[in-house]
Amino acid sequence: MKKAIIWIIAVAAVITLASSLYTVNYKDVVLIQQFGRVVAIQNEPGLHFKIPFIQSTFPIYDGNRIYDIPQSDVITRDKKSMIADDYVIWSVDDVMKYYQTLGGVGARAEERIDAAVYNATKNTISSMTQDEVIAARGIELTNLITAESNSDIAGYGIKIMTAEIKALDLPDDNKEAVYERMISERGNIAAGYKAKGEADAQKIRNETDKNVKITIADANRQAETLLAEGEAEYMKILSDAYSNTEKSDFYNYLRGLDSLKGSLKNNRSNTIILDKDSELARILYGDIE
Repeated sequence: MKKAIIWIIAVAAVITLASSLYTVNYKDVVLIQQFGRVVAIQNEPGLHFKIPFIQSTFPIYDGNRIYDIPQSDVITRDKKSMIADDYVIWSVDDVMKYYQTLGGVGARAEERIDAAVYNATKNTISSMTQDEVIAARGIELTNLITAESNSDIAGYGIKIMTAEIKALDLPDDNKEAVYERMISERGNIAAGYKAKGEADAQKIRNETDKNVKITIADANRQAETLLAEGEAEYMKILSDAYSNTEKSDFYNYLRGLDSLKGSLKNNRSNTIILDKDSELARILYGDIE
């Protein structure tokens, strides 16, 4: 009988000790409940004590979670249909509010997140044209959707770190029309660039032709000036040569020699017929007085 009592006491002690201990895992927050009311919150990892049989624990994961939201149809401001596929990274921001509003259940939280992100995505895209949505893809669109999602979900003790569109596509029935329009727009842009390039090229060619004509005109003017100066100098030299008899005779003598030299060079027979009064005859016969 004594052994049985001892065993009963030991088992009761073990059960009591087990009921008074609880563990807080890393990235968890544990709510201590007493008669259905939260009396304490423990977020320090490790082994902790509570009042056995009276207090109970409710763990809540406090780390980041990823939730993939189903695809949804959205309409842009210019009435174009698009398909948005979002994903969300979220965490519990206020443990007590999260527990009081959603019972600390992740599935309920995801339902609220789904609705909040869908509304934020729909409102953001409906305020933009399709071209503006495409241009804002990435960080800009993500920030807009995340900010509006948080304003709607904050009352549940949830914080959305990012609500990002991982895929933004067009419905199959109007993809081809949109692609054709985009190709046409890009073709118009390319034609505009080409026309501008040709206009700039023509402008450069016109400017170059103008500069060439100016350069040639300046060169011709300078050449004419130099020619006139050369002729003036020639006339001056010629005038000086005929200014007195001695210079005139000497000049005629040199011109005669040059003429004779040219005649002998081109005449194979070396026979020259001269007038007796010509300058060459005077040179050959020595009568230069």
